[in-house]
Amino acid sequence: MRATPLPTRKLGSTDVEVTTLGFGGASVGNLYRAIDDDAAAATVKSAYELGIRYFDTAPHYGQGLSEQRLGHALDHQSNVVISTKVGRVLKPSDQPAPGVERWGFIDGLAYEPVFDYSYDGVMRSIESSLQRLQVSRVDIVFAHDLGRATHGDNHEHHWKSFLDGGYPAMRELKEQGAVRAIGLGVNEWQICVQALQHIDVDVFLLAGRYTLLEQPPLDQLLPECVRRKVSIIIGGPYNSGILIKGVRGGSVPYYNYAPATPSIIARVQALQTICDSHRVPLAAAALLFPLAHPAVSSVIPGLASPAQVAEVHRWFHTAIPAALWTDLRDAGLLNTQAPVPKY
Repeated sequence: MRATPLPTRKLGSTDVEVTTLGFGGASVGNLYRAIDDDAAAATVKSAYELGIRYFDTAPHYGQGLSEQRLGHALDHQSNVVISTKVGRVLKPSDQPAPGVERWGFIDGLAYEPVFDYSYDGVMRSIESSLQRLQVSRVDIVFAHDLGRATHGDNHEHHWKSFLDGGYPAMRELKEQGAVRAIGLGVNEWQICVQALQHIDVDVFLLAGRYTLLEQPPLDQLLPECVRRKVSIIIGGPYNSGILIKGVRGGSVPYYNYAPATPSIIARVQALQTICDSHRVPLAAAALLFPLAHPAVSSVIPGLASPAQVAEVHRWFHTAIPAALWTDLRDAGLLNTQAPVPKY
């Protein structure tokens, strides 16, 4: 199949351009379920064949497995953009028994992740990532999983370590040309607001917080990003899958990595009903919605098989009538200030 790249958008004030549909690499690190090396390689190659040129990964994903598989599958492609993350150092450990889940990943590599946002920790993390990815540099580096909801009472300690050491290391890497853009990769929009008060970044990777289901960053974070020319990459556009499968069926769907509450289930049911009335897949509306905001450069769903890649590619090219967005607003299901796709 001939590879036709998808549309691209720039990240902030950098020269980095990412395809508006990207590849979230957690699934090829065996997030929640194991896939073999051949299936992971076929998934990555299918994404490339369908025009995806932006691939995101992290040492945390399968304790290095995602980076290793991504590097092997891309095989030194020169026309792709790769992002990875710092904030955890992988320390050698015993190989776990087959089928064992660790930190959400099954059959990961024989490493133990340890939070480390120091200067040395960031530099060691990048060096190891480059080896697993089989590249001489990556395009984007994110500080991974900072925030109070993630670290609780340890938040201030990790935040200070990052400001004093990790962030200067990332700035140094960018100034040396070892990376082209830097930012935070997080699940909490509040830490992004805090970061903008203290440091200069090019981009945030924000997972699950600006989606068809919830839009709290609209009030403060997104307008400030537009003002400062800081880009947003949207991870987790399906809120742990609930915006793909919806809420029909016998099992309780997951939202934000946990069983959905009755209020979330009711809201998704209402979203699904309106999408059905316009004969639009809920998953297509969820995928395309975030891209309408001027701060958003790319959306990166997690992809675990060539079939999933093909399905997401179809959803990405779905024409959605304007009346669907109007109905969602009239039903109180969409923030009235949220931009919506114009096609």
